[in-house]
Amino acid sequence: MDEELIPISALTHYAYCPRRCALIHIEQMWEENKFTAEGRIMHEHVHEEGDESRGNVRIERGVALRSLKLGLIGKADVIEYHRQADGTWQAFPVEYKRGKPKPDHSDKIQLCAQAICLEEMINVRIPAGALFYGKTRRRLDVDFDEALRRETQEAAQKTHELIESGQTPKPVYAKRCESCSLIAECMPKTIQKKRSVESYLKRMLEEA
Repeated sequence: MDEELIPISALTHYAYCPRRCALIHIEQMWEENKFTAEGRIMHEHVHEEGDESRGNVRIERGVALRSLKLGLIGKADVIEYHRQADGTWQAFPVEYKRGKPKPDHSDKIQLCAQAICLEEMINVRIPAGALFYGKTRRRLDVDFDEALRRETQEAAQKTHELIESGQTPKPVYAKRCESCSLIAECMPKTIQKKRSVESYLKRMLEEA
């Protein structure tokens, strides 16, 4: 059922930070900052450009996606179809990001999830795709190998479990928190410091 499907973007949020995922998808929080606004505008521009053909490449934008196996629903920025030597067309998803490549796999997981959805929808095998980063103005090719597919499937399962639990994880402060649009709502430093003080007082009382 569609109401049991979760957005593909939730996997990206989970891979980046499970607490952020819970704040957005359980507590329904969202605050836009400079980074999210730039990303939203980039996606809107990509989707507005419309479909086109360029020689041996067909381009479809804003493609609706769904996977009943992984319980996902979403939209691909771009699906390129490359004509092969035998006359068939090979699907190649491209996801647009405003920043630069991340040290984690959150963006790659989102792209791989899009490919898995499309594979299920049109019964094809999609070996690779690409991430286009606005800050570097370059594509990063991504191979959908078995390791990334397993990581994506595990992320989908864990994200479903988190959302179904209705429980928001406690914060753990990291450098990435500073660029998160939900840092004011999450309060990772404040809450973590409070927990440390409470733990210290509890330990002192137990030792007294």
